[in-house]
Amino acid sequence: MGDIPRPGVHVPGRSDTGRQPSPSDSLRSISFRLEPRDYALAHLLHDHRTLTTAHITATLFTSTRTCRNRLAALRALGFIDSFIPVRPGGRLPLHWLPGPLSARYVALATGAKPPTAKALREQQDRLVAATAHLAHTDATNQVFIDLIAAARTTPGARLTRWWPAATIASATGRRVHPDGHGVWRQNNVQVAWFLEMDLGTESLPVLADKLPAYWRLREAGGPDWPVLILLPSPARETHLHQHLAGAGRLGVTVATATHAQAHTDPTGPIWRLVGNGRRRHRLVELPGDLGASGPFHPGPPAAEQDPLYLLGPITGERTRPGRD
Repeated sequence: MGDIPRPGVHVPGRSDTGRQPSPSDSLRSISFRLEPRDYALAHLLHDHRTLTTAHITATLFTSTRTCRNRLAALRALGFIDSFIPVRPGGRLPLHWLPGPLSARYVALATGAKPPTAKALREQQDRLVAATAHLAHTDATNQVFIDLIAAARTTPGARLTRWWPAATIASATGRRVHPDGHGVWRQNNVQVAWFLEMDLGTESLPVLADKLPAYWRLREAGGPDWPVLILLPSPARETHLHQHLAGAGRLGVTVATATHAQAHTDPTGPIWRLVGNGRRRHRLVELPGDLGASGPFHPGPPAAEQDPLYLLGPITGERTRPGRD
């Protein structure tokens, strides 16, 4: 019954008469309806462009029904927006994206200029038009969503940083362009990594050609973090290891797993090191020392870089990051 409102408890997003709230053009006018979880969602959508209902449920809720109801209420308020992508053969799940007020909130909270209504529409429509690239975005986001979900059921664990491609590229002087970057903490051990998401749409030589840039980054004073490559099948993973075995010294630690393995348990013993694949390693066993910050090195995560920073520390198992 954890997700069913108790009698007499006010449900945010519903009026006392049962009518849906009207869209607003002011954060102030809806502030009494918003909770820390809603603000955390605004930052997640801003940073990662779009998330599905399943993504948001796994990150911020314990019930899909409650998540859907809350998202619908936030959309009615004008806080967030959504769209249904279409691809050949059918539709994809409903995707959520920044709305007028969530975009305004994040901009003001971070010291940026709020986007105009026209600029926001163009940003939203660009995502709708780029459905062909949505599978890659969704797959990349799923890795970090699964880590957040794992932290909710693992005492002493937390995803302490989740950066999208543009943020980590900027932090490393644009010397590398990974699909994402994260820092995972478990039992006082922290490991940082770069993520390369492979959907099998490019050749193995093209995939392998991305790795020398990470070595050059390290030589320039950047982080010596492992590159995690997620592949669509065990066969492609095997072929990549065979290809890299003939490429000589890489100069960077590379660990691989399949999408299915990472979705089941991204923190578990699924990671196979290139050049030392006798056994698979847990995420915290990978050599991803945080290092010190520098011109091409973001260093350890700051508290406010935690994707769920606004919700406070997670204590105990299945802690709810908000009132369901």
